[in-house]
Amino acid sequence: MADKVSEEHLQEPELFRQGGLRLAAKLFVPGDIHVDEHQLRRVREFAQQEDPLADAVVAMMQRLPAGQGRELFERALAEGVDTLDDPPAELVAFFRSVEATPYWVDDDRLARGARAITRTGLLGLFPLADMSLMGGYLASRATKSLVGTGEIEYMAGKRLVETATWWIHVTTEGALRHGERGYTSALRVRLVHAHVRAAMNGRDDWDYAAWDRPVNQVQTTGTLLLFSQVFVLGTQLLGVRYSERERADILHLWRYVGWLLGISDELLPADEEDAWRMLWLLAATEFIPDDDSKRLAAALVKAHAAVGEGRGPFGAVLSHVSVRVHSSISRLVLGRENADFLELPNDPVAQGAVVAVAAVNFAAETVRRRVPGATALQERLGAVGRQQYVRRLGRIFRPDTTYASHMRVTPRSAA
Repeated sequence: MADKVSEEHLQEPELFRQGGLRLAAKLFVPGDIHVDEHQLRRVREFAQQEDPLADAVVAMMQRLPAGQGRELFERALAEGVDTLDDPPAELVAFFRSVEATPYWVDDDRLARGARAITRTGLLGLFPLADMSLMGGYLASRATKSLVGTGEIEYMAGKRLVETATWWIHVTTEGALRHGERGYTSALRVRLVHAHVRAAMNGRDDWDYAAWDRPVNQVQTTGTLLLFSQVFVLGTQLLGVRYSERERADILHLWRYVGWLLGISDELLPADEEDAWRMLWLLAATEFIPDDDSKRLAAALVKAHAAVGEGRGPFGAVLSHVSVRVHSSISRLVLGRENADFLELPNDPVAQGAVVAVAAVNFAAETVRRRVPGATALQERLGAVGRQQYVRRLGRIFRPDTTYASHMRVTPRSAA
């Protein structure tokens, strides 16, 4: 299955034949993003590639006494690997690599991209949950590692908050400088991926022919595109307006985040057309849902409903509205057939309300672009909203921003 490329894959992917991506293909996509069979087959080769540098660090951690390897990693992350006495070779190789910032990284563009994302404030969290995360569940091979950890269904609310917190950390202006919170968060999540890979590779029931290598290069690239290109599309569909330079700078920021996450240079989109073409490729080969997709979607819907727990009658109404709004946004972007497959609630009234809010946002954004100082003000307001979100939900869910708990993975059957 994983090695075969059929002629059907060269047709328009299902994800681009309906919903918001079908609209985007007509309105926002620059040029022809279709690919040929050879390009598709080349990308599929990366489904058999993992992250040797991070995987070697995890193997080192497993070799050393419990906790020692993790402590060395954290010290190297905070103070630099050269401050360690006789550090393990695997740790040196990893940090020598990530500290060698690519020539194409532009600090000014990173700052502008972060400000453009920050400007969306809490509105930006809706595409993150309803398009990026929910859309990711359509990629059935990628879901096998999520299900295999045994926790995603039981801690969906906390995972959602941790993902949002991580996303805010890496998209805050200045946070991707060496040693800053976004930089360290990206490298910690890279190590989480390696721990999950080690756990899944240690199982005797992992189906490599059907599921590829666990948390492979293609899957990590898919996650990157969901957080970058799909986020931009989602916010645009909700009424946000970006300049061409802002969109390019957002993708530049995520290109560097992807590099920190260990994605091969060959897979990192350099511009908007690259990002759309890669998304087309992944839509053709990865975004094919199965029953695990339904399970994870149901867990995420349940997390949206949890917002009203313990609040009496008002809480029941809040839960109902939360589920309907989030599901409506997912439906508008992912399309009716995908949403029906994921068994998302279908509420035409809520969908109409989302469209109406998007129209209001679009009008407000049009005014913002023409009023001097309005963009800078919106950036400040967005930053305050994001900070308050992290503090408020941090008190409720106490997210593990060191991700230490996710590095203690106990594999469970995915069969």
